[in-house]
Amino acid sequence: MDELKNLENGFTIWLTGPSGAGKTTLAVKLAKKLREMGYRVEILDGDTIRKTLYPDLGFSKEAREMHNRVVIHMAKLLSRNGVIAIVSLISPYRAVREYARKEIGDFIEVYVYAPLEVRIQRDPKGLYAKALRGEIKGLTGYDGVYEEPENPEVRVDSSKMTPEEEVEAVIAKARELGYLP
Repeated sequence: MDELKNLENGFTIWLTGPSGAGKTTLAVKLAKKLREMGYRVEILDGDTIRKTLYPDLGFSKEAREMHNRVVIHMAKLLSRNGVIAIVSLISPYRAVREYARKEIGDFIEVYVYAPLEVRIQRDPKGLYAKALRGEIKGLTGYDGVYEEPENPEVRVDSSKMTPEEEVEAVIAKARELGYLP
């Protein structure tokens, strides 16, 4: 790979959507593409951060908001140091995503959408199966709250678009907003 390109200001790509929508797949593909383009990139995956830093944290609204605020702070630090932070986090509440937008500054909200039946079919963590059997309650986007973004910069439908098409849509928006040359 050629020498890394320095962005004067990094930015954050915030992927939101319920479990199974395709956030992790898009994050990995997007990071790979941006690295191939020569940029410094870090993926902040909500599940990995939660498992590493505070595995016993619950899923109450307060616990989720605290978790989201930790990720927001990490993304802000990376962005201000010229790194493209890709956040892959359910982040079910609009207020928290708006806080992230204001706190971080250069920000692209990407709503990763997939219909419920597609998410149930994918069920990468087995959560929908547990919810359908009544073993868990309050699964985000099933019987728990997920507030869809009202005006995301990008909306992708992972049931209709390939991951490569999603990556191109996000990069095109980053260029349109002046975050990438």
